[in-house]
Amino acid sequence: MKLFRSLPPASPGRNLRSASFALPGLALALVLAGCSSLQPHSADVPVVPVPAGWSAASAGAAATPLAQWWGRLGDPELTALITEALAANTSVRSAQAALQQSRALVDVQTAGTLPQIGASASAQRSRASGSTGNSYSAGFDASWEPDVFGRLRAGVTATEADARAAEASLADVQVSLAAEVAVNYIELRGLQQRLQIARSNLASQQETLQIAQWRLQAGLTTSLVTEQARAAAEQTAAQVPALQSSLAQSRHSLAVLTGQAPAALDARLAATAPVPTAPNDLALDIPAQTLRQRPDVRAAEHRVAAAVARVAQADAARYPDFSLSGSLGLRALTLGTLTGGNSVASALAASLSASLFDGGAAKAQVRSQQAALEQVRVGYEAAVLTALKDVEDALVALQGDNERLARLQAAADAAANAALMAQQRYSSGLIDFATVLETQRTQLSAQDSVATTVASVAADHVRLYKALGGGWQ
Repeated sequence: MKLFRSLPPASPGRNLRSASFALPGLALALVLAGCSSLQPHSADVPVVPVPAGWSAASAGAAATPLAQWWGRLGDPELTALITEALAANTSVRSAQAALQQSRALVDVQTAGTLPQIGASASAQRSRASGSTGNSYSAGFDASWEPDVFGRLRAGVTATEADARAAEASLADVQVSLAAEVAVNYIELRGLQQRLQIARSNLASQQETLQIAQWRLQAGLTTSLVTEQARAAAEQTAAQVPALQSSLAQSRHSLAVLTGQAPAALDARLAATAPVPTAPNDLALDIPAQTLRQRPDVRAAEHRVAAAVARVAQADAARYPDFSLSGSLGLRALTLGTLTGGNSVASALAASLSASLFDGGAAKAQVRSQQAALEQVRVGYEAAVLTALKDVEDALVALQGDNERLARLQAAADAAANAALMAQQRYSSGLIDFATVLETQRTQLSAQDSVATTVASVAADHVRLYKALGGGWQ
């Protein structure tokens, strides 16, 4: 339906005839509205069974606030990077634009329920059969569609739910972004620790190689031993460029996440720093509360509400449409007489339109929207189950990595002691070089595993914070 409709000016007699047709039309609209009784659609989301507690941890009496969980890691550089990413990341900016678009569409739909008023003015000069004539007109046009069956209101409800879903989607992007920045930062610091370990072991192996060379010159050992020592040192040295490449890639990822060029953070993150660690005093919400604070679950819930409203909108579209329109203006042959009383022209009209036969298109549209509703209901169930799985997986991973870290730290301590004793005894000629070589390899492997697992534990905390819905407010 056109929002603005220009009607031709009418004479007083024509105005009376228009009014006589308009009144029965309005009466018919009121009668139909009083007789219609549309069944309301249920906006309830599907019920998904939720456990009372987490299998791998007990809920705390007062859950830990998680809006800015990265502050619990105690790393100012990480906090700064996440703040920069939330302000400049391209995904966040795109989600913000999508939210603005959704809110604008709400205003568009709301405006459609209000009367529309327009103004027009024209001047015309015509010539026919040797005579010339002028005409002038100015006036206002108005139109309004009474929302008798709620089609327009349902459209507003649907767009409002879409806007709330877009807001929740923006929060979900922020949650994911904060976690991604933290995981990349932890990986970078873990690589720095591994690079430091590799260089330290390389120095130790080069010292052992020097001892083997001295013993070879003194005739106390063979070239085989020296070559074995050189091979071990070169293998360790080969790990250094691989770790350096991974470090560079981590810096590039962090730079892009913060909305910068890949090499923008090279100087800023060049210095080695320890892996940030989270305290183990995290108190968890019960599962139901966790689902309420997860933005992806909230977005899925709002999509269900939008789909329910669209079913109602499609259902209401099967019923007649009513509209009221009118115009008030001036029309004259000269500008001087345009303001005279005889130049006033007005019109009022009411209309009703209904489809008598559409081949079943309207009913098919309702079925289409009902199928779309079922899709988003299933999507909501999937979002809830995924949320529960994310938390359980994060808890299990954190528990397993903590136990593994304790064992690896004990193994690394023992390996370091064994490597030191083996090197001392080899220098004294008490053991063969094969024992030294084996202990050094064990030490490097154990220390590297400890550094990797420390980073894994920190990343497990981050994934748990994300799974609990932390990172937005």
